[in-house]
Order: sequence, then C-alpha cells, then structure tokens
Amino acid sequence: MDLRKIKKLIDLLEESNLAELEIKEGEEIVRLSRLPKGMVGTLPVAAAPVAPVRVDAPAVAAPAAAEAPAAAGKSIPDGHVVKAPMVGTFYASANPEAAPFVKVGQSVKAGDTLGIIEAMKMFNQIEADVSGTVVAVLVNNGQPVEFDEPMFVIG
Repeated sequence: MDLRKIKKLIDLLEESNLAELEIKEGEEIVRLSRLPKGMVGTLPVAAAPVAPVRVDAPAVAAPAAAEAPAAAGKSIPDGHVVKAPMVGTFYASANPEAAPFVKVGQSVKAGDTLGIIEAMKMFNQIEADVSGTVVAVLVNNGQPVEFDEPMFVIG
C-alpha cells in the first residue's frame, strides 16, 4: 500500500469519531487505532488505581506467565499452525449453547470456520487455510489471544 494512501487514512481517522480503522487491499492490511479525544484525560485516573495491583501481581503471576509460553512451545504438535490474525477474545462456537466449530480429530477443508475472535465488538471468523485433520486446539473458549499466537494445528 502506498504511503500517500496511509497518510490519507490517518487524516480520515483524525477527522472522524472513529477509534479504529482497518483497510484490506488484497493481502495487505492496514489497521490504525487511536484513543478518542475524550479518553485522553481519563487514562491517568484509570491507570492510577490499577498500578498497585500490577505491582503485587508480577510476584505471583510472573512465574506462571513465564512457564506458559515455554510449555506452549513444547506442546505444539507437528503440522500446519493456524495463528491469530489479531488481538482479541477467542470463542470456539457461535454462541454459548452451540457446539464448537471444530474438535480435535475432525476433518476440515480450507475455508472452514475454526473459531471466532472478538475484537472491538466485531466478530471475525478464523478460517482454516489448509485442508486436513485438526490435531490440536491450543486456545480455550473465552481466552484472550495475541497477534500471531498459535491457535490450531492442522495435520
């Protein structure tokens, strides 16, 4: 995508009330986000009460957080890894009462829905990019996911 187009998108974002703008052109994706003007003044107030909790939390949570990626790295089986295309909350089914889109051992075709990531109140389908059998589901329903985090293994 051309730098001039990106600058125009930035101008559009600044002139609007939007907090986020995502444009997809072929395989290229540009995502711009900002805090709404009204929220800038509230951030320090919101962050102040949270800070003491964060100071105490690392002493307890740091070892678990350090072990999780190491454990996740060792437990990923061989096969094609489907990674999270964005940050958000993973959901295994369309609604809480519905069955999960896929289970371990299930055959999938390229384009089949594996799950959903909710980001900014938008629900984005995660599709299989290869055909095969689901070897592993690496994320739990309702779990936050990071960009490029391994989610599924298809063999």
